[in-house]
Amino acid sequence: MRSWYMIFPKSKWISIYIWIIFCILPFYFLVRTLSHIQIFFGVVIILLYFLFYYFSFQSKNGLLYMWVSFDMVLNIIMTLFYGYVYLALFTSFFIGNIKSTVGFYIMYGLHIGFTILSIVAGYFIELESFLDQTPFIIITVVGVVILPIAIYNRNKQENLEGELENAKERIAELIIHEERQRIARDLHDTLGQKLSMIGLKSDLATRLVEKNPKAAIQEIKEIRHTARIALKEVRELVSNMKAVKLSDECIRVEEMLQAAEIHYQLIGDVHKLKIPILVENVLSMCLKEAVTNIVKHSGAKHCKIEIQQNENEVMMMIEDDGKGLNEKVGYEGNGLKGIRERLEFINGTLTIENNPGAKLTITIPLTITHQEGSV
Repeated sequence: MRSWYMIFPKSKWISIYIWIIFCILPFYFLVRTLSHIQIFFGVVIILLYFLFYYFSFQSKNGLLYMWVSFDMVLNIIMTLFYGYVYLALFTSFFIGNIKSTVGFYIMYGLHIGFTILSIVAGYFIELESFLDQTPFIIITVVGVVILPIAIYNRNKQENLEGELENAKERIAELIIHEERQRIARDLHDTLGQKLSMIGLKSDLATRLVEKNPKAAIQEIKEIRHTARIALKEVRELVSNMKAVKLSDECIRVEEMLQAAEIHYQLIGDVHKLKIPILVENVLSMCLKEAVTNIVKHSGAKHCKIEIQQNENEVMMMIEDDGKGLNEKVGYEGNGLKGIRERLEFINGTLTIENNPGAKLTITIPLTITHQEGSV
């Protein structure tokens, strides 16, 4: 069951004020009688009911069925002796939150049966009081029938949506892992042999520098030629990757933030960036992940994205004015693990600040790219 001790159901379509009235009404039914003993026992029954109701939400496995059974018994007592039938709605709400399908339908059927039988018996015991309440009793019976089914189906749908979301995240992780494995295999097949050759020829050239300078120069030329071939093959490998342009991702991010009613500000011209395709892919995926976290979890009203590039590195900063990241549970629990892993693949870094909203600064070095281009 849910870790929830409140007696008031959290529902988007049932006002909490109605439930408060249902909590107050039994005391009105009690004070109608002149018997102090009846009032005393009625108050005890109501307090016991809500105590058992609290235990129902705190219990697991078979104990919750025991507590809800006690609630049903108290429903019957309140109906027969005090003419108050509306506690049955609280019990119906709890039954709708039972996760076990078999347990739900058993308790659902028993509750409907006991509620209807006690109401019918109430008409024979105290006809006048029940006739005055007939419209409300009908509404209560309808609620007892419909409310558990509605809540049960809603919870089931929420669970399915959660499982679907987890499945999507797992699939995304598997796709990333598989892509890494493929890139690693391609890089090994493409560069492994040539890098080994470059290493061997470098050792040979070092030994020949003093003994045979001409042969050493020839080895160095072959090393240079091999390096150019390797660089060409790497560029062909990268060009075959699925490109995710940062400019296109910025458009999608803007649409997502506008749909979430979050003000969006972009600093920097993404069209003027001159970065490798692999770096652009990683930046695009990191931007998408960061903005998704802002929309889902931050509660922010403003989001600022800044993208800058110099000769040595490219920097992307994503800042919002939301509630920030929870340091106690660790930043990895805020969906940032994937960003770190992607950045580690290309020697990038991620810096996180809370002030009080979250500020992510992504830095990716470009020195290696410039060096490769000059070979």
